[in-house]
Amino acid sequence: MAERAMGGKGSCARIVSLLLFVLILAGCAGGPGAGGYRGGNIAGNWVSIQRGDTLGQIAKQAGIPLLRLQRFNPGIDARRLAIGQRILVPTQRERAPGSGPYRYQVRPGDTYSSIAKRFGSTAQRLQTANPEFSANALDVGQLVKVPLGGSTSTTASTTQSSSSKPATRSRTLPDPGALPGSAQTWHWPLKQYEIARAYGTDARGTLQPMLLSTSADTQALAVADGTVRFADSMRQLGRVVIIHHRDNMQSVYALCERLLVEDGDEVKQGTPVCDVGYRHDTGRYDLLFDIRHGGKPVDPKQVLR
Repeated sequence: MAERAMGGKGSCARIVSLLLFVLILAGCAGGPGAGGYRGGNIAGNWVSIQRGDTLGQIAKQAGIPLLRLQRFNPGIDARRLAIGQRILVPTQRERAPGSGPYRYQVRPGDTYSSIAKRFGSTAQRLQTANPEFSANALDVGQLVKVPLGGSTSTTASTTQSSSSKPATRSRTLPDPGALPGSAQTWHWPLKQYEIARAYGTDARGTLQPMLLSTSADTQALAVADGTVRFADSMRQLGRVVIIHHRDNMQSVYALCERLLVEDGDEVKQGTPVCDVGYRHDTGRYDLLFDIRHGGKPVDPKQVLR
């Protein structure tokens, strides 16, 4: 299949930025930590700050106290929220007493080290506080105690410094970690396409997902076997399909004209998932396509064959 790089601009750039902001990869799994999409019950998920958002609004939508939301996001300055900044929204089951220990619900991809780093603790302290759980076999959804203290203030200071200044975003692409063997035989979502925008950072250092251009009357195809976890409309993104695959992999298909699958559908590689939509601003049929591993973005060229 022929590929050709084309420059997207104007509203195209704004729309692809929006997809990055709302993904979360951790990927809309239908439970705590499932994804960063706004709308409905957001408790337990990562959400990305959109224009006009406040922590108070997010806490109200999640049905949790504002103080709990703030304590689950150490270092986040409520007065200096940046568009695209990721916020962890705790569930009703989670707790964040001022002196600790926190009660934290394990999310996909979590380890004691990653949890400890977020809250300024240590992996050893988490293991000691949770002797009934194996550090090498954490189950998504289980509650663990997170002792606080030690490096909390340092962690908060560092987090605030990096998260409240969007103009200094790093241009280093996120490291999704070692990709699983199951992600070695994925197909491209379109039979014929041109790369209108490659995956990578733009001139401002903002990570952009891939934008594919194709001809009229084209259907986007599932890149691998999986389960549809989201099939609905999203603000300024048209209709969107999110599929979960083996080994915590996800694929996203946006700017669709018509959905061909529903939530919960089991799909095979090559199953049509949506009709690609026409965009009047670009004069093209475009598909916004993204791949995630444990919620972290992946360059599709690393996976697709």
